[in-house]
Amino acid sequence: MSEQLNQYEESVTVNIEQSQFAKAFTYKRLLKLVLPSIIMMVFTSIYGVVDGIFVSNFVGETAFAAVNLIIPALSIFSSVGFMIGAGGTALVSKMLGEGKKKEANGIFSFLVLVTIILGVIITTIGEVFMPTFARLLGANDAMMDMCITYGRVCAAGATFYMLQNFFQGFFPTAEKAKLGLFFIIAAGLTNVALDALFMAGFNWGIVGAAVATVIGQVVGGFAPIIYFLVKRNGVLYIGKPLFDFKALLNTCTNGSSELLTNVSLSVVNMLYNLQLMKLVGESGVSAYGVLMYVNFIFCAAFIGYSVGISPIIGYNYGAGNKHELHNLLKKSLILIAITSVVMFGLSMGLAYPMAHLFVGGSGEVFNLTVRAFFICSAMFLVLGFNIFGSAFFTALNNGLVSAILSFVRTLILQVVCIFVLPLILGVDGIWASNVVAELIAITVTITFLTCYRKKYGY
Repeated sequence: MSEQLNQYEESVTVNIEQSQFAKAFTYKRLLKLVLPSIIMMVFTSIYGVVDGIFVSNFVGETAFAAVNLIIPALSIFSSVGFMIGAGGTALVSKMLGEGKKKEANGIFSFLVLVTIILGVIITTIGEVFMPTFARLLGANDAMMDMCITYGRVCAAGATFYMLQNFFQGFFPTAEKAKLGLFFIIAAGLTNVALDALFMAGFNWGIVGAAVATVIGQVVGGFAPIIYFLVKRNGVLYIGKPLFDFKALLNTCTNGSSELLTNVSLSVVNMLYNLQLMKLVGESGVSAYGVLMYVNFIFCAAFIGYSVGISPIIGYNYGAGNKHELHNLLKKSLILIAITSVVMFGLSMGLAYPMAHLFVGGSGEVFNLTVRAFFICSAMFLVLGFNIFGSAFFTALNNGLVSAILSFVRTLILQVVCIFVLPLILGVDGIWASNVVAELIAITVTITFLTCYRKKYGY
């Protein structure tokens, strides 16, 4: 009897702690909760852009192309952190909604440990095989040493990068989204300050860029561990791990869409670079690099929204609150539609300023970059819906549908477009590939949302 009473009291405590997730959401309340996650993801992308600005202006165009060539390989490393973070967030938030606080914290602690172990393994792989990765990505003789150097230094910090991505999903679940934002800002400012010191001050070149990146990731990945170890009276904390390998399998399966998305995007970026090296050369890779920096920022806003709302969706799904699921979906689609139109206009307006900032005010690379912006801007009209659609099913613990949406959108359609459209349109076909793939993908997203409406009651 006393054990049952303790379980009841723990359940009541969880419901009180999570009451902000259980209440009906207005636009104001929703934005208040998700905005820190949006800013967090955007800020992460912005300090990646600052890296590119320093490299292009203080090291040169070849170094800028080398960094952009090797980044897809490094992104694959970090995708494991996204997978465990996204899948774990969905599972843990659902458990909290069901009143299982003790089990939720045990799983959370276990997943932190798993991420660290996988990070060490990935660092080892990166250090050993980085020259092979550089060759496979099409690095020429002038770029090879820079690719290997930058890649190996960044691979050394893979564990911290993975942890940073892991905690980005769990801070909103712990109702500490603002604190997560603080850690990311601290990591970003550290990176930017050290970029200036190492490249502009000490003239360390590409090594300085990589070291600054890793130190920033240490701040963003290690500091949250200290917080969750020390702060043990919150919704989530690091304590005794619950070695539940079935939960780990569910986490990886449900988060596989995020893994697949990041791996697919990395593979697709590699294919873009290979095609551009073949059709245009180093200039094409540089132009694509500038485009991707803006793409990172705009995508980050949609990803941040998805990260921020996922624990809310997961909690209400666990609590069986179908009415609120419908409310969250409706408001999300409206907010994404408005943001998409704004981003389309911004992308068109940023073509000349961004090209001038990264590659100068004239020349072949400048003209390529501007044209790429004008063609690719249309994808921002539909991109957000596709990102949210996949994340929505992850939050509902339906990893299969989420993975299908990600696989079709980020790999199958992109790969087909990358190889087919250049045969018809030349270099313009490469720039148009993203647009065509996203337009086709949104029909798949709408189909799944419609088919599963009755099952989940949204």
